[in-house]
Amino acid sequence: MDFSSTQDLKSQPLWLLLPLALAFLSLLKSSLQILNWVFVNFLRPAKNLKKYGSWALVTGPTDGIGKAFAFQLASKGLNLVLVGRNLAKLNDVSDLIRTKFKQTRIKIVVVDFSCDLDHGIERIKETVDGIDVGVLINNVGVCYPYARFFHEVDDKLMSDLIKVNVEGTTKVTNVVLTGMIKRKKGAIVNIGSGVAVVMPSSPLYALYAATKAYINQFSRCLYVEYKNSGIDVQCQIPLYVATKMSSRRRASLFVASTDAYAQAAIRFIGYEPQCMPYWQHSILWAFARLLPEYIIQGWWMDIVAGNSVATKGLPPESALSPSVTSEPFDEISNPTGGVSYLV
Repeated sequence: MDFSSTQDLKSQPLWLLLPLALAFLSLLKSSLQILNWVFVNFLRPAKNLKKYGSWALVTGPTDGIGKAFAFQLASKGLNLVLVGRNLAKLNDVSDLIRTKFKQTRIKIVVVDFSCDLDHGIERIKETVDGIDVGVLINNVGVCYPYARFFHEVDDKLMSDLIKVNVEGTTKVTNVVLTGMIKRKKGAIVNIGSGVAVVMPSSPLYALYAATKAYINQFSRCLYVEYKNSGIDVQCQIPLYVATKMSSRRRASLFVASTDAYAQAAIRFIGYEPQCMPYWQHSILWAFARLLPEYIIQGWWMDIVAGNSVATKGLPPESALSPSVTSEPFDEISNPTGGVSYLV
């Protein structure tokens, strides 16, 4: 800018200069945010996960995102502790991983997160004792079989939601964290949900959304508590993922396959306390933030209420929302939620 232009600018009234300055700062902020988004999603290198330890523990590894995570971790040279309910399926996944990654050592722990959790936690504790579990993927979770008002949530479903999503994740974290503190290194990934982050509220899935809000806040708090101890804690927020138990069975631009999601998610481990690893999902999130809450809530209620009426009494696979209560909890194909729209 030459001298005359500077003089012209100084001669402008304050009421004009102030909004111009604010507009410039807003534009600068937006530009920096876009540049950071590009760097984080496409240029930032993934961390070497073996620096955390030679073992990774994955809950819910027999299908969907959990299974994809297990393969990704094995591909990075990590040994695996697979924690789930169905022994036969755990063995099947273990055999598949060993076939592809022959050097991978695998330990299996059978735990029913909805029932005898305390004994299951003891088995996990015994298994991880003496090995350096450097990465923990808390993937297991349950949701409603279909949308319903809170007063319609029966005692069994209410208990399962709290026990699996909240108590199970909390206790597994506590067991694995103890060893990480001793070694002064580790990475913990908790799978959250868009219903607790992207959506302003999630009516008809109130308790599920509340458990996932707990996971998000729990993760953020632990991130601050342990970031100076060499332990990176993170809550990952997936949206659409194509799984067996979702109405969206095929991957597309905004619907990730389980492998594509896990491949993206691995690159984010060890960085932000909260992230949306699949870049297409982050575009949807940005778009949702531009809309007024009443539009999002109106759309949500129209979709979810209609889904509830249409799917009551039908087999879970008939629902737009994937059911998880009819399957063993370690087999959840979409651990991020029971909503096939914004999860």
